Amino acid sequence: MAWFSRLFSGQETPNPALTAGQQQLIAAWRQLPVPDLQRSHYRCRYVVVDVETTGINVRTDRLCAIGALAVVDGQIDFKDAFHLLAEPAEPGADPAPGLSVRPHSEPVAGHPLVDALISFLHFVGKAPLIAYNVPFVAAMIERTLTECLGIDWGLAWIDLAWVMPDLFRDVEHAGGGLDAWLDHFSIASIRRHHAVSDAYATAQLLQITIASGAHKGFMTPASLIELEKARRHLHQSG
Repeated sequence: MAWFSRLFSGQETPNPALTAGQQQLIAAWRQLPVPDLQRSHYRCRYVVVDVETTGINVRTDRLCAIGALAVVDGQIDFKDAFHLLAEPAEPGADPAPGLSVRPHSEPVAGHPLVDALISFLHFVGKAPLIAYNVPFVAAMIERTLTECLGIDWGLAWIDLAWVMPDLFRDVEHAGGGLDAWLDHFSIASIRRHHAVSDAYATAQLLQITIASGAHKGFMTPASLIELEKARRHLHQSG
């Protein structure tokens, strides 16, 4: 898909609605090095992402929240988490005990969504992104980045919804969605449909995925991307 091969060109015209400081921060993000996707899973940083939205229409519904969590060298980094609220969230319990969510990530009075999105850019860097149901998650995030920052993100995404059925062909309910995978591997969702909590649950699936993938010869982010592309091609051809 387009986001697998598209690299950030850095050729966008600066958005005149942004302040000079905001444009400088975006320019600094553009200069961050692109990671080597041929490195081992256990020598790279993934960022697992999930979202909360007002609905399921990627064209008309709005992004309410982004939850993100880093998996570094195969381990979930509980101090490397991010929660962006684009709209007020419903009151509730903490998303996941032990997660240290970056304090500057949630917009507060005087801290507009634009600044929070720029903070999200720098949290992610240029790391490969992991989600379950990438077409939806990526579309909601990338549309918001385009509308608010005027940029084309263009980072590599890996969709566990496609990769896991290929690595775990013996799982009969592979088409049952995220909940089926969480149930199969006995992963408890602390607060289902909360962006950070779902990112945490998905990060645990990623750990299982890279362990199985490495055992079967898929030892790098690039190999998972190729595995997904092959499965998508087979599905479309069938």
